[in-house]
Amino acid sequence: MLGKAKTLMQLRKIQSQLAKEVVEVEAGDGAVVIQISGEQKIKSVRIDQEKVDGDFERLEKWLESAITQGITKSQQLAAEKMREISGSLGIPGL
Repeated sequence: MLGKAKTLMQLRKIQSQLAKEVVEVEAGDGAVVIQISGEQKIKSVRIDQEKVDGDFERLEKWLESAITQGITKSQQLAAEKMREISGSLGIPGL
């Protein structure tokens, strides 16, 4: 029982750490920059108007690309943190 309590505390600590972690990705050679937390929440979106220059079709593609990259990096970050305690959970694949 003590082991489960310790694991739960570790999970809460990781969750807290992930809330503070932020990954930044860019697309369109810096035309779009997105920051996303380890909890996969978008923190900020910056768009360089000069690089977009009214081409909203390209902007949409850059936004999609940056968001996808950000979510992927955020998921990788969470997975790395979870691997630290996966042995004590006894869950295969973590």
